[in-house]
Amino acid sequence: QLHVTTSEKDDLARSLEIVQNQLQQKESEIKRETSEYKDRLLQAEKEHQDALTEANQKNEVEIEACHEKISSLEHFISSQKLEIEHLKSNKEQLNNSLKEANQALGELLKTKVR
Repeated sequence: QLHVTTSEKDDLARSLEIVQNQLQQKESEIKRETSEYKDRLLQAEKEHQDALTEANQKNEVEIEACHEKISSLEHFISSQKLEIEHLKSNKEQLNNSLKEANQALGELLKTKVR
């Protein structure tokens, strides 16, 4: 009976050792996979952050270019308004000169007719 019990105990001890080894292997495998997933996640986050940074920099450059273009257009519009005012003033002066010339011509024609 003692021999049978000892043999059963030895069998159970061997089975326990096998199960413990399997559990350790499984735990090591899970740790390795977890580490791989963490590394992949960190890499993906880094790539995402790099892409965001690059996009933000590109947007800032485009925004600055748009601001410069707006400023340039505002300056152009302002200069065009000044030019229009100048042309209106010249037109008015020319109209006045034309009226005066027509009046003078009219008076000359009247004196010539007499």
